[in-house]
Amino acid sequence: MDSMDPGMTVQPDLFAPVQLGVVRLRNRIVMAPLTRSRASMAGVPTALMAEYYGQRASAGLIIAEGTNISAQARGYAWTPGLYTREQVQAWRAITASVHARGGHIFPQLWHVGRISHPSLQPGGALPVAPSALRPQASAYTEAGFVPCVTPHALTIAEIAGIVADYGRAAANALAAGFDGVEIHAANGYLIDQFLRDSTNQRTDAYGGTREKRARLLFEAVGAAVTACGAGRVGVRLSPLSPVNGAALDSDPAGTYGFVVARLSEMGIAYIHVIEGVTQGAREVPGGFDLGTLRRAFSGSYMANNGYDLALALEARRRGLADLVSFGRLYIANPDLVERFRCGAPLNAPDPTTFFGGGASGYTDYPVLPPAAGAAAASAGSQGVASA
Repeated sequence: MDSMDPGMTVQPDLFAPVQLGVVRLRNRIVMAPLTRSRASMAGVPTALMAEYYGQRASAGLIIAEGTNISAQARGYAWTPGLYTREQVQAWRAITASVHARGGHIFPQLWHVGRISHPSLQPGGALPVAPSALRPQASAYTEAGFVPCVTPHALTIAEIAGIVADYGRAAANALAAGFDGVEIHAANGYLIDQFLRDSTNQRTDAYGGTREKRARLLFEAVGAAVTACGAGRVGVRLSPLSPVNGAALDSDPAGTYGFVVARLSEMGIAYIHVIEGVTQGAREVPGGFDLGTLRRAFSGSYMANNGYDLALALEARRRGLADLVSFGRLYIANPDLVERFRCGAPLNAPDPTTFFGGGASGYTDYPVLPPAAGAAAASAGSQGVASA
């Protein structure tokens, strides 16, 4: 939807403050994590990234792009990390930029697992995974997208090291000025690879039953909670998305229902659910009612995937979500909250600039002039009732 239906009744709580764990947000509109590959190859954020995130600080919450928890965690070139002193220091300029504009920001703590390539790994090592199964997927290298390889199956000792990496990255996030962290357990990356029986063929303490397949997730979350407190931790899940070569679990309702119930017991702030196929269909053949996850979770439910203003308002009216995150709309619309609020048209993004590059297609999208925003709001008010 490019502009608001003039007959639509705006529900003001989409734009009103809301409590998310221990953090008070100024609205329920969230910027979803978006890999843009503008950091250095050493994973150090740049001044351009501080400008980019600062431009979008009117969101209730920004969830910064997938951020590597270690050098091994990387599967995309020019993505940032939170595992070196230089990276932490560089992130401080970004969090300060967002906070100076009244916003809040979490990083998405990321380990890609097998969705990588030796050219991105320390010493040219193989990527890692729960099992040595080659995905039908690609990694983004300095030479562009290349096919993934057969990964190394992690040992128990190596898994313990990865859990420690999550805890260290979470602590580094607070040191860098972030307001909390999101654990990336979606989209066929490492934790999701462990969760699904299609990608996890282990027979030890991290494989077999859903309780064992979910062990890495719970340990990673526990490490983050120890570092940040439960009220500053969220988890992203994609129960019905087969992206990155990860076929659905044989019982997604059972597996993810179990996961969400346990996360609720852990007292974390929110779950962030990709509803349907990532960047694709919201309805999936053989899927299940994701409302069961919302009902099973005592914290906040953040909805994602294909939302526009109309769908977000409907989700709030029907009580289907506490917050709604927007990804691609935020690429081209740094002032998305204001455009939603006044019913202004949206800029269209340039897909050729999504990954890598400089300011073009990153920080140069136009914002509404104050007069244009006021005019759009005035025109819309003739057919829009504010409750």
